[in-house]
Amino acid sequence: MKSKILVIGDSCMDVHVYCKSERLCPDKPVPVLEVINKVENPGMARNVYENLKSLKANVDIFDNENWCDVTKTRYIHESSNHMFFRLDSKNKIDRIKKRDIEYTYDHIVISDYNKGFLSEDDIEEICSNHKSVFLDSKKLLGPWAEKASFIKINDHEYRRSERYITERIAERLIMTAGKDGCYYKGQNYPVKELNVIDVSGAGDAFFAGLVFKYAIKKDIISAIKFANKCSSKVVQERGVTTIQ
Repeated sequence: MKSKILVIGDSCMDVHVYCKSERLCPDKPVPVLEVINKVENPGMARNVYENLKSLKANVDIFDNENWCDVTKTRYIHESSNHMFFRLDSKNKIDRIKKRDIEYTYDHIVISDYNKGFLSEDDIEEICSNHKSVFLDSKKLLGPWAEKASFIKINDHEYRRSERYITERIAERLIMTAGKDGCYYKGQNYPVKELNVIDVSGAGDAFFAGLVFKYAIKKDIISAIKFANKCSSKVVQERGVTTIQ
């Protein structure tokens, strides 16, 4: 029987608007964009959820009900994949209703983009009430994260949080480092050199792959190696894509 997984976090709609530009605006030195195509994908925690579904995991999600109205719209040059700018909607993300959380799942995955759905106290409470919690948070880490089973963080986020990382957090950290793969307990787990097209969603793909493989093998090293393969696949595709 497959392990049951619950994703908790703040979600949005990722919108990629692909454009071409052949001239500058006559009154300002900015490119005039002509829209060619628009692609929409569930984003943030929903992207982790979609990746787990793509891997055929037994997964549910508990996120903000208004996620479709919370948008991140990127305007991108179609031929070069250069992003001109990003436009975020002003819609606020609903707060979590903790009384609705079900703890009957084998694993809980917290994908916290720090947009208002979860507070530090909320995350600490969830980790205290479940034995297997995977955490990926954009917040500065601190003692509130110590009860998570594993904490996924990227190298930039690590540098921001470094002074607040306790010994207990350090034992749980899995730090992704782009082309250098990732690090866990001082050991590097490399990735092959790739033709990287777009890193959008790579962290979510890594996180989903990590949880998926751990739920099967119960071995974090095997999970890390599989997660590296998952993120390596999506960076070779344009936009936010799921693991295939």
